[in-house]
Amino acid sequence: MSRRSRFALSFLAALVIAIGLASRRGWLPFPAVLGNYPGDALWAWVVFLCVAWVKPSMTRWRLVGLSLLIAFAIEFLQLYQAPWMQALRANKLAYLVLGNGFDPLDLAAYVVGIGWGALVDACWPWRRVAQAQDLNA
Repeated sequence: MSRRSRFALSFLAALVIAIGLASRRGWLPFPAVLGNYPGDALWAWVVFLCVAWVKPSMTRWRLVGLSLLIAFAIEFLQLYQAPWMQALRANKLAYLVLGNGFDPLDLAAYVVGIGWGALVDACWPWRRVAQAQDLNA
């Protein structure tokens, strides 16, 4: 079983977060027709990376499943509009993590973002390095 590098996951998460924040500010040339969905896909990719960071040896398909479960749960949590939850969402960091206002199209963006994360995970060099280490053990 191979293991992902937490350093590489942290670096990649920081990079994806930077791209996501830049996309929300309009600094990246995503087509306007896509709206906020590229940012939502990038957010889901960060969820994928965070789950991988917590459990670096998790299989890719379990990682995809758990990441989708978390992302979908947070989206459905946006249907809950209690005053204390709205006050929490007023904090910029909590708003970036929890969002505000359910949008079923966000679910499709999450599938795309986590799918992209799985594709990068399959191609990332840590897989080959870890496999080589497993062979030498």
